[in-house]
Amino acid sequence: MLLQIGDKAPDFKLKNTELKEVSLGDFTGKKVVLHFFPLAFTGVCTTQLCTMRDSFGYYDGLNAQVLGVSVDSPFALAKFKEEQAYQFPLLSDFNKEAAAAYGALYEDFLGMAGVAKRAAFVIDEDGKIAYAEVLENAGDLPDFEQIKAVVA
Repeated sequence: MLLQIGDKAPDFKLKNTELKEVSLGDFTGKKVVLHFFPLAFTGVCTTQLCTMRDSFGYYDGLNAQVLGVSVDSPFALAKFKEEQAYQFPLLSDFNKEAAAAYGALYEDFLGMAGVAKRAAFVIDEDGKIAYAEVLENAGDLPDFEQIKAVVA
């Protein structure tokens, strides 16, 4: 299912790197910048999240929460977060439910079933999709400038 601008964003309940459950509903009244990425510790995924890390200050004062989501375990994500000094939560979609709900799940990725596609969504304060980008080529990066423009 392809999510369109104006659609209600699917809720999720995922574990963060501290093994606490996080849901989209936790951020009601805030904008959410939701980044799906295939696998921790890989080149393009690191670039994607480091770009968000390095521009994190941009989102200060914009009532926005950045979240990174992959199908990695919360334990792998904790190490990835620590090594890269990400200041935003990384969430484990180990059961692949969120990626599927957002239309961001590969059936086959390098012979592995159920890996998240690289994707970016901006969800507005009312829980509606304000921006949606799902990339088929895992080597491509989201349009960071467009994401910033929509959040602003």
